[in-house]
Amino acid sequence: MTSARTPERATSRGPGRLLIAVYLLFAIAATSRAGLQILTRFDEAPLAYLLSALAAVIYIVATVGLARGGRAGRRTALACCTIELVGVLGVGALSLVDPALFPDDTVWSGFGSGYGYVPLVLPVLGLLWLHRTRHERT
Repeated sequence: MTSARTPERATSRGPGRLLIAVYLLFAIAATSRAGLQILTRFDEAPLAYLLSALAAVIYIVATVGLARGGRAGRRTALACCTIELVGVLGVGALSLVDPALFPDDTVWSGFGSGYGYVPLVLPVLGLLWLHRTRHERT
């Protein structure tokens, strides 16, 4: 017998919990780093610091979307993971092609090399998890 409400598994259960934890860790790290850089050295590398702040916002919103689940949460997480992947690929490539654009590192520069390339892998894992759980009811 099934209940009127299907148990939520999709994005916040099993491996999804680890994914949410890593997103939360990156949300805290990127927010802290960008906040400090913007408050203390914004004039040195405004583009880099604003991109780190953008990454922080994306990590925060992705964390909430994955944790929330449901249709709205999944759509939010999907949008964030997609923007994040495009961002890390774009900023990563630009930072290698024209390093002068980034006098200081961002979360995404060098494809996330300063963070062990986790920023490159994280959106891929997020998209794969969302794909894997797409047919589960939440």
